[in-house]
Amino acid sequence: MIPLYYNTRSLWARRLSTGLTVVGLGLVVFVFAAVLMLANGIESALASGGDPRNVILLSEGATSELMSTVERDALRALGSSSEVASSVAGDPLVAGELVVAVLLPREDGNESNITARGIGPESFAIRPTVRLIAGRQPRPGSNEIALGSALVGRSSGARVGGELSFAEQRWPVVGVFSAEGGGYESEVWADVNRLGAAFDRPGLSSVIVRTGSERARDSFMKRVEDDPRFLLEAKSEPEYWAEQATWLATFIRVLGLFVSFIFSVGAVLGAMITMYAQVSARITELGMLRAVGYRRRSVLASILIESAVLGAAGGVLGALGALATRWMEIRTLNFQTFAEVRFGFTPTPGILVAALVFGTMMGLLGGMLPALRASRLSILDALRA
Repeated sequence: MIPLYYNTRSLWARRLSTGLTVVGLGLVVFVFAAVLMLANGIESALASGGDPRNVILLSEGATSELMSTVERDALRALGSSSEVASSVAGDPLVAGELVVAVLLPREDGNESNITARGIGPESFAIRPTVRLIAGRQPRPGSNEIALGSALVGRSSGARVGGELSFAEQRWPVVGVFSAEGGGYESEVWADVNRLGAAFDRPGLSSVIVRTGSERARDSFMKRVEDDPRFLLEAKSEPEYWAEQATWLATFIRVLGLFVSFIFSVGAVLGAMITMYAQVSARITELGMLRAVGYRRRSVLASILIESAVLGAAGGVLGALGALATRWMEIRTLNFQTFAEVRFGFTPTPGILVAALVFGTMMGLLGGMLPALRASRLSILDALRA
């Protein structure tokens, strides 16, 4: 086996071409890793809004709360189930909620769709992750609203003490809440009856229930599905929010990986050109290595090691660049709810490992043909070069 210091010396001797190749590979790895982090960020942002003890009930066939209609009569019947947890005051933790889309102007002069959620008295208690960080909860029976933290400053009046206008009514902002980065942070919460009257929606979009445990949750979901009185579909809250993220995350992942594949072809060609240049510049050296006893497979392995090192260096560079985006935030339209959501680039160890492997594989592919050429050189022709 040819010593590794020979490979490092060769790469350093041609550091300009080596550096340019590493940068090219790193840019492709950056796109690849950033796309995976972005898709993971969408899934994490929405799925983190769910509590495993909570159950969301939608009308059968509905894929989101926006497309669901639930009769108010179901609310009392569901609240009497033994699996339902109780509040400190002894009331069942059940809330009928209404979800509508509202169009709000932004500070930049454009408009965006925002999810407005009509809530019941127990909606905050059902969701322990949702906490007020400013102001107070809206009073039942009033037009008061609370904003998710992602909406603060997004439009004129989007702050505590401000006022929003939609559905031809004024809605004073009395509170701001956070949800540990979940999808609720991109919503406006108002009294369910006032919101329903404003949009002429007498029914509900969903019923959310907090059960005593995950075992009680499974029992409650089975009870609802087996009861002929209810034409409802029961889902755990994390499962529901994960489904809401699926389409958008899949779209970004497929589009981004396609772009990464196109760019990777150029990066592989760049690595191939670099390695061909490396081989051509030291044909005599390779001939000497063969002359002193190194076999063809040793020369082949040596060139492949160099190209793998180039790819791995590009992978590290691209992964570090992608990590720098973790503090960025993006807002876009969720295809399933037609409302704006906020999310960021969320890295995981698996994504970083995938980035390193992707870079290394590009380097190996780029070095394959030059390595074969180097290994097939005859000793006499190489020494004469």
